[in-house]
Amino acid sequence: MRYDLVIFDNDGVLVDSEPISNRVLAEYLTELGYPTTIEDSYRDFMGCAAHTVHDVVAERYGAKLPEGFDELFHARVFAAFGRELAPVRGAEELLKALQRDGVPYCLASSAHHSWIRTALDLTGLRAHHAEERIFSAQDVGVGKPAPDLFLHAARTLGADPARCLVIEDSRNGVLAARAAGMDVYGYAALTDPAKLTGAGATGLLTGLDQVLELLV
Repeated sequence: MRYDLVIFDNDGVLVDSEPISNRVLAEYLTELGYPTTIEDSYRDFMGCAAHTVHDVVAERYGAKLPEGFDELFHARVFAAFGRELAPVRGAEELLKALQRDGVPYCLASSAHHSWIRTALDLTGLRAHHAEERIFSAQDVGVGKPAPDLFLHAARTLGADPARCLVIEDSRNGVLAARAAGMDVYGYAALTDPAKLTGAGATGLLTGLDQVLELLV
């Protein structure tokens, strides 16, 4: 096999959460007086750590988000997830195939652990992820595009970064994987393919069923 470890991003790759979370975020920021469209949210926040929202508001408006912003945002997103969230098409089938074939894989997301687990529980994908193979930017203190999260996942699981394959749907995720010295394929569902290749993606995917083809 070409790779010792497959590393998946979660939001937008395994769970179809990006349209929901970005819509809720855009609505909340607009409500607070910082006009934001869902397209703005995709551009500025998709694939970024939670603190990025605070950083952007501070830089763009010279303002500070209200106390409890993160908690209320998460509550609103989780409520919407409960009504709408589903796995990305082909995600469960792919994970079952990797398990069947004995291919090591893990999840590495810039989201908080609570966010990751809520999404996995609601989509039924939690059963396909061993607890010790779920990694969050919380574990390293910095999110993508820094390579720390991916390097931490590889080190923890005893994999050589040069023999890791990352599946990402965001520019920051691609940049992080490349900085970690890993091959990375961009899942071009919501993201402009040119942004993924421009960030250094090894190649592009249009469906998760194509992942298996990369392993032989």
